[in-house]
Amino acid sequence: MTKALKSLSIFFPCYNDGGTIGSLVVAALETAAKVAEDYEVIVVDDGSSDMSRDVLRDLADRYPAHVRLVFHEKNRGYGGALRSGFAAATKEWIFYTDGDAQYDPRELLLLVEKAGPGVDIVQGYKIKRHDPLHRIVIGRLYHWAMKILFNLKIRDVDCDFRLIRKSALDKIQLTQDSGVICLELVRKLQTSGACFEEVGVSHYFRTYGRSQFFNFRRIFAVGVGVMRLWWKLVILGRR
Repeated sequence: MTKALKSLSIFFPCYNDGGTIGSLVVAALETAAKVAEDYEVIVVDDGSSDMSRDVLRDLADRYPAHVRLVFHEKNRGYGGALRSGFAAATKEWIFYTDGDAQYDPRELLLLVEKAGPGVDIVQGYKIKRHDPLHRIVIGRLYHWAMKILFNLKIRDVDCDFRLIRKSALDKIQLTQDSGVICLELVRKLQTSGACFEEVGVSHYFRTYGRSQFFNFRRIFAVGVGVMRLWWKLVILGRR
């Protein structure tokens, strides 16, 4: 039977996600086999201090033909992990989502349905956000502020559930090491003329670990990063 995609790279950034990353990789392998003739699953471990690496090495031993690992000896930040994942991916399409299981990689099937000729990125958006109330409020404020600042056209600027054509990624250069990279990614793809499709996806409560973003130090750092990126991309018009 002909598969929807010729080739597919799936990758997960992982930081202390030992309780969830194993099941995500297995689900990704099963899903990739349904939609792609040729596929790989990559995990970028960004300096985890829990049992993540033990889990990952076991997975690589079990699935040597399809699982590849990238280890950062020091934490490089979310953007650093994403840039490593994009650099490691070798296939025609690249899908990524987080290693904390707040998204279900099996819903990649929904994105693949939209990945037709002329489409460069299929962007997920949360049908309903399942997080504590303070995170929902902060998330909505962030969403609208970023849409306005960067003139973003997508429905959900804070949904890391994306299927991207590698040739579209090759046209842009990503530089950010923090979570600000998501703004940089969408803005630069949008500016390059990439064609977007959007699909609603499920969002789940975090069951293991804790968010690396929601503390004052990180929020302040992201705020500074956002304004620097805004100045560079919007005011100076750099690409």
